[in-house]
Amino acid sequence: MRHARSKAVALLGAAAVAVALVSSAPAASAKPKRTAAVAWAPADTAQIHPGVQMYTEGAQCTGNFVFTDGAGTTYVGYAAHCAGTGAATDTNGCDAGSLPLGTKVDFVEGGSLASGGTRVGGGTLVYSSWLTMQKLGETDENTCAYNDLALVKVDAGDVAKVNPSVPFWGGPTGINTAGAPAGDTVYSYGNSSLRGGIEQLSPKQGLSLGTDSDGWNHPVYTVTPGIPGDSGSAYLDAEGNALGVLSTVQLAPLVGANGVGDLHHELTYAQANSGLSGLALVTGTEPFSPIL
Repeated sequence: MRHARSKAVALLGAAAVAVALVSSAPAASAKPKRTAAVAWAPADTAQIHPGVQMYTEGAQCTGNFVFTDGAGTTYVGYAAHCAGTGAATDTNGCDAGSLPLGTKVDFVEGGSLASGGTRVGGGTLVYSSWLTMQKLGETDENTCAYNDLALVKVDAGDVAKVNPSVPFWGGPTGINTAGAPAGDTVYSYGNSSLRGGIEQLSPKQGLSLGTDSDGWNHPVYTVTPGIPGDSGSAYLDAEGNALGVLSTVQLAPLVGANGVGDLHHELTYAQANSGLSGLALVTGTEPFSPIL
């Protein structure tokens, strides 16, 4: 069985100079409007939320944030490479293979269905940055390397199970639009099935190593690092703003570091090219509480 397509990276040239290229700008946020049309499930009982396990033809990733559009449709994000069809080292979204739009995705608790997990809902892949870049003939090197966001439309019958809050940490409070300077604290919630359901290992706190690649990438160190299956999971900045999406596991030279794609860049690209009018991040119903 294929486990998460978490990238084992060859994308290390830019990451190697991340500290030298760090942004010195303070973190900023864009405050998305709450969507009154959706009655979110209570955070403590919601079955679909940031951090939920998402299975695509047997490959497991972790959901990041909840999004809506102008029609009030609900989406859960994960990494575009979670629907990839190539090797883990196929990291260039402008030429890597992907399953098509319309592919079914399962929301699952407790690991794969084959190992005793429980399906709690379903959805359909409706946007992939990889497929979109290939359709548009994108050539920008940084965009091709780091634009790694996909959106899964939650089935209508399962929308009542959704809450947009990040487990353990709360938030997101908005969107980070200025990057994460080296030394800034970051927070995440991974949910790899490889941890065997040990929830205490899911919350992660760490440090940004800076912002590079024209703002598209944030190398980070966390305790513990993201592993295969955590791919796609949400990263928050020190203020609880949505910072990015876990995209890569780095093998060298920053052993144990992860590459986090910048959500502001990725969402802006999706807003311009997905055809989903009014696409926006949904802020959490629970306050951000950075206590580990």
